[in-house]
Amino acid sequence: MTRLRRLPMDVWFEPLLIVVLGVGYIVWYQSTTFTETEQAALGWDNLRTTIFDHIKLTLTATVIVVVVAIPLGILLTRPSMRWLNPIAVNIANIGQAAPAVGLLVLFTFWLGTGFTTAVIGLVVYAILPILQNTIVGLRQVDQRTIEASRGIGYSGLRTLVQVELPLAVPVILNGVRTALVILVGTATLSTFIGATSLGTLITTGVTLFLPKLLISGAILVGLLALIIDWLGRLVELFATPRGVA
Repeated sequence: MTRLRRLPMDVWFEPLLIVVLGVGYIVWYQSTTFTETEQAALGWDNLRTTIFDHIKLTLTATVIVVVVAIPLGILLTRPSMRWLNPIAVNIANIGQAAPAVGLLVLFTFWLGTGFTTAVIGLVVYAILPILQNTIVGLRQVDQRTIEASRGIGYSGLRTLVQVELPLAVPVILNGVRTALVILVGTATLSTFIGATSLGTLITTGVTLFLPKLLISGAILVGLLALIIDWLGRLVELFATPRGVA
């Protein structure tokens, strides 16, 4: 009980919110009469595929963003490369500032429609939070700590891996969580360029004026975002070294 009290509020409150919303949706689903189109779209076989495609799209984009943004952020904090920092951040900021739909459409003209185009568009759109948080996290490490590690014989690489990165973990993972939530929401737009996602339910609901389908899509996207955010928070909590706030 004492350990539970020590946990940050969002660690236990967010799953409670997820359960309430999930149970509320299930109760509503069971007590609502759907049209044939709604039943076809919300049948478990079809819905399972749609949710899986949405998760696949989100996680694929996230893995690529992490693989690109974290090493780039590390590189940009090295003394010899810091002059490139403003250029890289400003380029990444263009992707963040551009309207998501417009960005996806532009990539469609270049690469065509489908899953690959959607992933590339999402990567460009979500790279800024992780890149920026990696840079901020590494910059906030006390320079005296770095000098002390070098003073006891650590190489630059060993100092980075064993000192700087562990201390920067909370900030970096917070950026990953932010990017994940952004990607879950933005992935719904991929339906406009031929990639299946929960956005398909929303656009079908709008196009055919099926509000129940629209509501289902919106609730499921919200639940998925909350679940992924909570899982990311758990990873952040357990990956943070003891004594690092």
